[in-house]
Amino acid sequence: MTPASRNGNSVRIGVGAGMADDRIAPGVQLLQTSELDYLVCECLAERTIAREQLNRRRAPDGGYTPMLEERVRAFAPLCRDKGVRLVSNMGAANPLGAAKAARRVAAEVGVQDLRCAAVTGDDVTELLRSHPELRLLEAGAPLETLLPRMASANAYLGADVVRDALATGAEFVLTGRVADPSLFLGVAMFHHGWSYDDLPMLAAGTMTGHLLECSVQVTGGYFADPGRKDVPRLAELAYPFADVGRDGSIVIGKPAGSGGRLDRMTCTEQALYEIHDPARYITPDCVLDITGLAFEELGPDQVRVRGQRASARTDTLKVVVGYTDGWIGSGEVAYAGINAIGRARLAADVVKERFRLDGGKADEIQVDLIGMTALHGDTGRAQDRPEPYEVRLRVAARCPDRKSADLIGDHVRQLNMQGPYAAGGPVNLGAREVIAVDAVLIPRSWVKPQVVVLGGDQ
Repeated sequence: MTPASRNGNSVRIGVGAGMADDRIAPGVQLLQTSELDYLVCECLAERTIAREQLNRRRAPDGGYTPMLEERVRAFAPLCRDKGVRLVSNMGAANPLGAAKAARRVAAEVGVQDLRCAAVTGDDVTELLRSHPELRLLEAGAPLETLLPRMASANAYLGADVVRDALATGAEFVLTGRVADPSLFLGVAMFHHGWSYDDLPMLAAGTMTGHLLECSVQVTGGYFADPGRKDVPRLAELAYPFADVGRDGSIVIGKPAGSGGRLDRMTCTEQALYEIHDPARYITPDCVLDITGLAFEELGPDQVRVRGQRASARTDTLKVVVGYTDGWIGSGEVAYAGINAIGRARLAADVVKERFRLDGGKADEIQVDLIGMTALHGDTGRAQDRPEPYEVRLRVAARCPDRKSADLIGDHVRQLNMQGPYAAGGPVNLGAREVIAVDAVLIPRSWVKPQVVVLGGDQ
């Protein structure tokens, strides 16, 4: 039975990834067992595309999600065999390069002439350079203050670009920055012929996308808490899928007998994830209101979703601006036995003083006693607990230059011989360039997406 013959009034959309380096095996499981129509891989975090812009400068053919080729190798044969179409923002900073790579890798595993559509136009870096007056949403300052350090500027495109790319007949659609739920809404808009005037359908597609976009978070991954919220076979978490009806009905499911858990509780937690205002969750396609949301358990691992609403989309698009913001250097070392905490604190003081004596520059130095102060700081509460018999010290510095960032880690590593005694496993974790993000709003009319098709008759 082909997916299209399963139910003409419903489309089944599965998840193949919820982050850039998400697991591949659960996506294969979905393709093998779940009669999908579409597989969606959501792979871009806020900073990911800025990182890939920097990678593309070093290697012009790169700039797409590093695991793209591995995913294509695993998914392409099954997608071709079962008639499943793939949609993903794995194109990152180079959607066209991603499409070329996908076709090459697909051919290597026997899928010849894969028809790929690349969505471009989200990169508005050069456009923003001519608008220094734009106001940064987080910092409140003009964009002008970041221009010398700006690494990328990408607008969050909406579902219409996914719809238009699927309309070309492409088997794979690879985009750059498209909003997470828009990948799923675009599939439903294309499959069911929904329009932007149909707000209840936009609400349904956007809600579906929000529940699925983080892969196993809705099947127990970011839900599990042993003894409080138990998740069976957590090591075997399955990716979810959604059956989205032409009428906007939504049922979330996962493969029968698979690991994990899918119920009203897991759906509720995921529905609230990263939504700062449940009455006004702003996406490129609509403004979602989940204050009336309800979940109904239809059976094991099967949940109906109701009550979402939407108002019309805004006149602006959010642009995430990535910029370089110095360097971070760090090192770690362990201490054990009697007075382990005292030796770790002394070691931290020694590292900071040697760093100063050697001319290191840092805007901030952070000392963490992992297991004691790493998450909540040295608030004093740690002193009320029995002293642990072992602790790992981490010293990190935010530096204006790479030399200083390397230096702080060197001094931690040198504790192996430079005291206090009994330093265990000291390591310089190295220097890494900091990519920070802020955002601006721009008129929709400034962004001109395009769809480029490779393969087939093109």
